[in-house]
Amino acid sequence: MTAQEAAKALKERFKEDIEIQPEFRGETAVTIAADSVRAVMQYCRDELAFDYFLDMCSVDNMGEDPRFEVVYGLYSLSTHVHLRVKTTVSEDEREVDTVSDIWPTANWHEREIFDMMGIEFKDHPDLRRILMWEGYPFHPLRKDFPLGGKPSEMPDVAFTGIAPLEGGPFVTSPGAIDTSAREPRSRE
Repeated sequence: MTAQEAAKALKERFKEDIEIQPEFRGETAVTIAADSVRAVMQYCRDELAFDYFLDMCSVDNMGEDPRFEVVYGLYSLSTHVHLRVKTTVSEDEREVDTVSDIWPTANWHEREIFDMMGIEFKDHPDLRRILMWEGYPFHPLRKDFPLGGKPSEMPDVAFTGIAPLEGGPFVTSPGAIDTSAREPRSRE
């Protein structure tokens, strides 16, 4: 089965919930309705043999409606076919069904998307922040997040004084002539 055949099989099975994207750089992608994510992903794994969950990411299309897009990368180890599945999420709802019970490796990907973009995954077993601390009120990968960051209550511990290892035996020497002279062992 080719990726185009898989996309056509999805279109036949899910009709209006699937939109086949034009092939781009040899990759086939389909866009699915957000409320059919679980059914489509279950079908991809069980019927189309997409048994390997490659990756998952999100896109912020600020200024468009729907604003967010969640992109799944699927691969079939038996047929060596790659399929990209996309779904859109509006800014008001910001919720998609989890696929972490279909592919357990999606667990951390969904947590990262929740942490960085604020998209929630319904019925996720452990949806909490993975990179930022609990209680952090912002989502840093959104396009409306300022490049300089936002003020927080965290103390500036790292910038209060001399670094504790400065000039120590395990710290490279800045400003040395070449790489070997920067090496800490060269001072012995």
